[in-house]
Amino acid sequence: MQNSIEKDININGVNVHYRTGGSGAPVILMHGWGCDSSTLSLFQRVAMEHNSFYNIDLPGFGKSGEPPTPWGIEEYTAMLEEFVKALGLSNIILLGHSFGGRIAILYSSRNPVRKLVLVDAAGVKPKRSLDYYFKVYSYKLAKWLYPTIVGKEKAEEMIENMRSRRGSYDYVNCSPMMRQVMVKVVNTDLRHAMPRIKAPTQLIWGENDTATPMRDAKIMLKLIPDAGLVSFPGAGHFSFVDNPYQSAAVFRRFIYPTLNNSAE
Repeated sequence: MQNSIEKDININGVNVHYRTGGSGAPVILMHGWGCDSSTLSLFQRVAMEHNSFYNIDLPGFGKSGEPPTPWGIEEYTAMLEEFVKALGLSNIILLGHSFGGRIAILYSSRNPVRKLVLVDAAGVKPKRSLDYYFKVYSYKLAKWLYPTIVGKEKAEEMIENMRSRRGSYDYVNCSPMMRQVMVKVVNTDLRHAMPRIKAPTQLIWGENDTATPMRDAKIMLKLIPDAGLVSFPGAGHFSFVDNPYQSAAVFRRFIYPTLNNSAE
């Protein structure tokens, strides 16, 4: 990625890789599940126009190491707190997409943040269908029963086949450690933390997002004290990929309110 330097830092026993560049007040970017720092190149380019940026490969993704234990949002947020402290950053602007949004929400609820941008962010526990619970509990029952019925080796094969058929794409393609991490984070509801966010907050959303639907955006808009929402018709969970020019314009206008706000 142009005009960026790649660096590594050890945080809480994990190698954390990040891209940095630019000058001025820091903008920290955090990507979604299954992605890496390159996903947020659009926002990185806008950030470096007048600021420095820190575009992180979250632990378990990109060039960063995996967590040593099954981390939840608390541990990921503690990682970010240590990252900010170790680099001596202050007066930060924080942007999180999807999974990165979870960390941004919890961090901003208990740390000073200049501005917060949540892009198709996770943080509201999803509504579950009866079919979902049937799949989950039948899988758990199979893990308990199969070794007794067919033996350990055959049971492992059968359980893996069940997991590949029933699990989400993200879950199936995770390492064993990151599967445990995923189970912890997707079941964390952060609505309790949202009213404690003091920073001005910009929500950017795709109206056709099925991973973090508009329902989630409206809940965040209601619970975060100083929040505004811009949504794009026809855009999905990667609204900034589906609608890059307007996403860049909204981000630019929010972080540089006194400068020229023309779209790229």
